[in-house]
Amino acid sequence: MTIPSKATKAIKRRSEAVAAPSDAAGAGKPGKPRQSSKPEKPEPADAALQLKAAKQQIRRLKAQLAAALATVDELRACADTDFLLGILNRRGFERELDRAVAYIKRYGASGALIMIDVDRLKPINDRFGHAAGDEVLKAVVAEMLRQVRASDVLARLGGDEFVLLLWNLSAADAEAKAVNLESAVDMLRFHFGGELAQAGISTGVAMLGPQSDAREAMAAADRAMYARKQVRRRLAAEAGAAIATR
Repeated sequence: MTIPSKATKAIKRRSEAVAAPSDAAGAGKPGKPRQSSKPEKPEPADAALQLKAAKQQIRRLKAQLAAALATVDELRACADTDFLLGILNRRGFERELDRAVAYIKRYGASGALIMIDVDRLKPINDRFGHAAGDEVLKAVVAEMLRQVRASDVLARLGGDEFVLLLWNLSAADAEAKAVNLESAVDMLRFHFGGELAQAGISTGVAMLGPQSDAREAMAAADRAMYARKQVRRRLAAEAGAAIATR
């Protein structure tokens, strides 16, 4: 039997020391799992649940957005509408008029403005109260709406002042429409507390064309309306005087 020399034993110990780290790295520490640098992939069932939850959240957000937009539309409509009569107010009409004038300028269309002032409303308010005056205004608006087309736009500028925007008609047609409106409202009769009351309207016309300015057209229609009001007052006074002398 050959006895290993001291040199052989030293070489063997160095070989075992070099091999030990490699073996330890391969084996790892007892009881500690090896970590992987790659992220774990979700199980197919988990991925399906996450996708379903995401779709439900998207549907909820879409519903909330639709509700918010509907609320915005309602608030905008309220801001542009006269609360008593349900037609456009000054704010809403001015926006509509600006759009109309832009369309007329671009496409060479035509239109007309009829400025309207309700006659004898103040005496009705003073004698029978503002509730009676509101009833008169509602009846006057309802009658005017019966006399115009669905495409025409009637608005209340404030108090007893109204304006009508009409599309695609001549100056003669616009003047005839103004006269018809006056005649229709003159026919209305009201009874408050057993007493008879009568209102009326005075109108003024201004045409809209490619060169028109919205504010200038409204001012022109307003001047024509006040001139017409003076004429109607004179005619009413003459008719009253004629009846008194019979």
